[in-house]
Amino acid sequence: MEDKLSKCYILITAVKNEEIYLPKLIQSIVNQSVRPKLWVIVDDGSTDRTPELIKDAKKMYEWIQSIRLEESVRDRGAHLANVIRRGIDFAYRYCKRSGIKFEYIGIIDADVVLEHTYFENLLKKFENNGELGAASGGEWIINGGKITYYKGRYPSGGDVLYRRECYEDCGGVPLTVLWDSVLNTKAKLRGWKVKRFDDCKAFIMRDHFHADGLWNGYKRFGESYYIIDHHPFYVIAKGLKMLFKKPYYIGLAFLYGYLSSIVHRKKKINDKEVRYYYRYIRPQEAKRYYSHILGCLKRKK
Repeated sequence: MEDKLSKCYILITAVKNEEIYLPKLIQSIVNQSVRPKLWVIVDDGSTDRTPELIKDAKKMYEWIQSIRLEESVRDRGAHLANVIRRGIDFAYRYCKRSGIKFEYIGIIDADVVLEHTYFENLLKKFENNGELGAASGGEWIINGGKITYYKGRYPSGGDVLYRRECYEDCGGVPLTVLWDSVLNTKAKLRGWKVKRFDDCKAFIMRDHFHADGLWNGYKRFGESYYIIDHHPFYVIAKGLKMLFKKPYYIGLAFLYGYLSSIVHRKKKINDKEVRYYYRYIRPQEAKRYYSHILGCLKRKK
């Protein structure tokens, strides 16, 4: 099984001034019980020691390759999706030229540290379920020495693995905000299963909402919900729920981002099936999910 798995996945990482976190990620990937056949690191114009770290890693491991893009402003929106997609496109060309065959595509953020058997365990999930199209592990955020579990129902784009057939069926990484959520949606609409497995552990070394301040981070989060066309009632319910979480103002930031996007009539995603899903199907899924949770609580009583 391990020999088969070791030949079947490639990995992509987008980096931007990650000299603090990249060494830990490199060590984490090198220490994987099943290493990728190819790992492409896309340097999005770093100005710190990141290029040197990548160069040193390439000297030590021939399965690590890289490309460097022109210097740009850090952006976790549609620009990030474009950077990732360019890395995957490069990997496809490199594999074709080098005769490398692969069945899975992994995307990993620069500030992640994985348990030793992370990809081995995820790959086994795929091998045991032919309908599984996308999967990630559970995420634990390390912040100020405190480890917090990040609750989520669907795969996260920071430590995800896609079945190649599913990835191509969905048209690749969509060039939009919340690209991982959109890709999960397109996979579901095509009949693929998308899941998170908490027994596969990924540790996030920083909370991405803290990068430019919590207010700005959650404001952009609200803007993203507008762009992919979430139903207003769903957004308001989510924002009100956030108001009961510390720090309490993140709910206001989220709602402000969404409402200000309405006022300024920002351009929404140009994908009818995705917009239909978030406007009509997603609210119904959420309703069924919470109804199930309430039902379970009542039975326990």
